[in-house]
Amino acid sequence: MNQVQAQVRNAYQTNQVTTASPKKLLIMLYDGAIKNLRLAELAMNQKDIENINKYLTKTQAIISEFMSTLNFEDGGDVAKNLYQLYEYMNRRLVRANIDKDVEPIKEVRKYLEELRDTWTQI
Repeated sequence: MNQVQAQVRNAYQTNQVTTASPKKLLIMLYDGAIKNLRLAELAMNQKDIENINKYLTKTQAIISEFMSTLNFEDGGDVAKNLYQLYEYMNRRLVRANIDKDVEPIKEVRKYLEELRDTWTQI
């Protein structure tokens, strides 16, 4: 990709983010986390240690963002349960990174896909 194409793509992506509704942003974050986990799975199969770490770390940053934006006053038990689920997913990804095990990655991806699908139906 040449420099002009990259600039156009970046401008398009920036516009998508700045004009998106909160729900759309949330779905975009889920999509990004899921994409990173798929890339981590591929890297795991190729024994590409650097990219395994890169993609798992990116996913963990997104999950941490989900955790930091939960509203416990309005969300009540749902927010508490989501926080616990996000904590669990982060622990599983740390374990996957340490052990170089693809199964926790698949497990977390499944949870994120289910959450994304729930949001798309609301």
